[in-house]
This record gives sequence, C-alpha cells and structure tokens, in this order.
Amino acid sequence: MSLRQIITVPDPLLRKISAPVERVDDELRALLDDMLETMYDAPGIGLAAIQIAVPRRVLVMDISRDDEEKDPFFLINPEIIRFSEEMSLHDEGCLSIPEHYAEIERPASVTVRYLDRNGKQQERDFDELLARVVQHEIDHLDGKQFIDYISKLKRDRIVRKLTKDRKRAESVAL
Repeated sequence: MSLRQIITVPDPLLRKISAPVERVDDELRALLDDMLETMYDAPGIGLAAIQIAVPRRVLVMDISRDDEEKDPFFLINPEIIRFSEEMSLHDEGCLSIPEHYAEIERPASVTVRYLDRNGKQQERDFDELLARVVQHEIDHLDGKQFIDYISKLKRDRIVRKLTKDRKRAESVAL
C-alpha cells in the first residue's frame, strides 16, 4: 500500500465523470488499498478515486472512530437506486476542498447497488452518516462537488481562495 496525493479544487480533473470499472482484479484491489490508506492518513471518512487523479468509478469509506475497529466499505461502480423522501441537513467538508464546510441537504437514506472488492454485486441500504458519505463520494464520480449545492457567491469565494492558496504554494515550491 502507498499514500497517494489528493488533488484539490480548482483541479479540472475533479469535474471529470469517472469511467466504469470493467474488471475487478488485483490491480484494482491495490488501488482500493492505496485509497483507504490515503483516506485514513488525510484523515477522512470517504474518498473517490478521482480525488487521487484516477478517473474510475471506485470509492472507499469508513466512518469508524479512532477508538473503534476499522470498518471500511469498498464500492465499485456504485449506483444509487433509491433515495428516501426524508431529507437531512448537515455540515459537509471534503478532502479536495480543505478547511471549507457548508450545510448541505441530502436524502436521509439511500439504496446503492455496487460491486464489492471481490467483484460480487451487492445492494445495501445506507442511512445517516453513511448515506451522506456515499452520496458525497458518488457525486465526485459524476464530476460534482459539495460546493455545487451552495450559492454561487459562496462557491466562487471558496474557489478563489483555494486558487490563491494553490498559486502561493506553487511559488514557494519554486
């Protein structure tokens, strides 16, 4: 396993729609392991492959706390097949939009069809925090970000700040 670099806004790759996975093999499982290690190191509770510059429909998530046993999920080609009518409003953040948070309304529960890390088709209901994380990460696979759900004014302010921070970091690196 190895740590991968997480790309950040305004990287245009984050707007790319990820391609479906054709085959679950050892190479893909190695990518999943790298993603999990990268997510834990960040630290985060969800990571889509596009966030490490790999445009494939793969995500990992784990909402366990530090004092709990790890309980990771590996979702390949995830597809939400049911949204609850009940909505939930909570703060969201993102490893690709560091240090920025916004209240986002999403369905409180979802049903997702996906392949597991062994290539077996699964269908699972997610609710509460897991529902929020899986929707957030699937958005990444579709080229969306949580800031797309806030006002244009707030979104533009965040993108400007991140662009400025990125340019400053690049000039220091030279």
